[in-house]
Amino acid sequence: MIIRSQFPDVAIPELTLSAFVFEHAERWPDAPALIEGPTGRVVTYSQLRALTDRFRAALTARGFVRGDVLCLYSPNVPEYAAVFFAVAELGGVSTTANPMYGAEELARQLTDSGAKIIVTAEPLAEKAVAAAAIAGVNEVIAWTAAPGCTPFASFISGDGGRRSEPYRVDPAHDLVALPYSSGTTGLPKGVMLTHRNLVANLAQIDFVDSTEPGDHLVGVLPFFHIYGMTVVLCGVLRKGGCVVTMPQFDLAEYLRLTSNYGARRAYLVPPIALALAKNPMVDQYDLSRLKFVTSGAAPMGRQLEDDCSARIGCMVKQGYGMTEASPVTHFTPEDPAFARSGSCGLLVPCTECRIVSLDTKKDVALGEHGELLIRGPQIMQGYLNNPEATAQAIDDDGWLHTGDVGYADADGFFYIVDRLKEFIKYKGFQVAPAELEALLLTHAAVADCAVIPMADAEAGEIPKAFVVMRHDVTSEELMEYVAGVVASFKKVRSVEFISKIPKSPSGKILRRELIALERSRAAKP
Repeated sequence: MIIRSQFPDVAIPELTLSAFVFEHAERWPDAPALIEGPTGRVVTYSQLRALTDRFRAALTARGFVRGDVLCLYSPNVPEYAAVFFAVAELGGVSTTANPMYGAEELARQLTDSGAKIIVTAEPLAEKAVAAAAIAGVNEVIAWTAAPGCTPFASFISGDGGRRSEPYRVDPAHDLVALPYSSGTTGLPKGVMLTHRNLVANLAQIDFVDSTEPGDHLVGVLPFFHIYGMTVVLCGVLRKGGCVVTMPQFDLAEYLRLTSNYGARRAYLVPPIALALAKNPMVDQYDLSRLKFVTSGAAPMGRQLEDDCSARIGCMVKQGYGMTEASPVTHFTPEDPAFARSGSCGLLVPCTECRIVSLDTKKDVALGEHGELLIRGPQIMQGYLNNPEATAQAIDDDGWLHTGDVGYADADGFFYIVDRLKEFIKYKGFQVAPAELEALLLTHAAVADCAVIPMADAEAGEIPKAFVVMRHDVTSEELMEYVAGVVASFKKVRSVEFISKIPKSPSGKILRRELIALERSRAAKP
């Protein structure tokens, strides 16, 4: 059975992403578009437009053309928006990288994406320069002066006054963003998103968010992540609101900014919602103007949702999506009539869903559990340089196989209950077990291993490694070994030594057996 959105279809204009986001910006040229949270520095809409124009001209002077790729490897700062939209207006592609990546992790993304330029921040410059050397990237730009980098101010002032007009972009076919996702299995892959994909998703979620010109929202979600990129950066600017940037999450700073700027809504992930529900520090700040909290990127339990709502005194709701869907496929409107505790919401307009049996792959009835399949204009074009993974993710009828298990009730509300995907969600970040397993196997003491998600109250899930030893080694030694190579969110945080890793006859790790074992232990009193 195909479940269709109960909301009317919305028109998807044939506009580029930048044209759609700033369609009405001339109405509020002097209003703040972005504010740098730590300093209070304001960038108005007219200043953002001027900065975007200057960066676009500088890129043109460097020979950056349609289809070229620029890597944004930076925490949230106001200039991030100018770079992102300048690249889009030239028909280029922004591949966004996690600032917690090490040089080798970044180099893999640079090589796969074919990036020609990196834009980064001074604290990340050393890693960016090292990754550029590995991947053969010609230029690294830093927001401020840093060894081996071109300062951002110098880059945009060096175009000799040259003007550059936006390129004629084909919204339906030209890529605009290339974030990386593990998908349902394996290592991170480049998710090819067109202008139309992102414009469609912004149009689809427009009615469920009543942001008005002048509203402020604290941009704690990283812009490199599709959630922060689409829903926060593009979505808020589309409506004339202001994004207050945070380079990294700090609870006290987040509460201060939310209070000082009178934010009426918040887009968060479950670990931040947990802090709002439980941390005593919350009582020190005035959050009375906060009316709506939306959590995404990972499932949030019904109890946490209710606890957060009771503590803050506002509507707490959930959405659902994935990088491969730009990202939103399900959303809870701000009308309390649509509130369902524990639900990830309703299908957004122009979106269809099937729920299929994990065994037969046939459609199941309402209320029965199965894998969610999604179809709509927000679905990616595929994975870059990986037709095999693309074919596994999107079938011949255009259905995206999400790898998430859930059900729909009789009113069309969806609930996520499990995940077939191999990757681990640590505080909303994706961690690929295969990547950690490959790294562990390089240790001389490891004969075999498997990595699974382990439930954690604060992080949601943490990576746990089951290890078959070749010779004596401690769990601490192995965890330190991994931590020395990967980004902090990927660290293995628990190790258990076993005699044999369960595998299928073909040699595939039977990860679900280990997950079931872990869950059975957790369920015991």
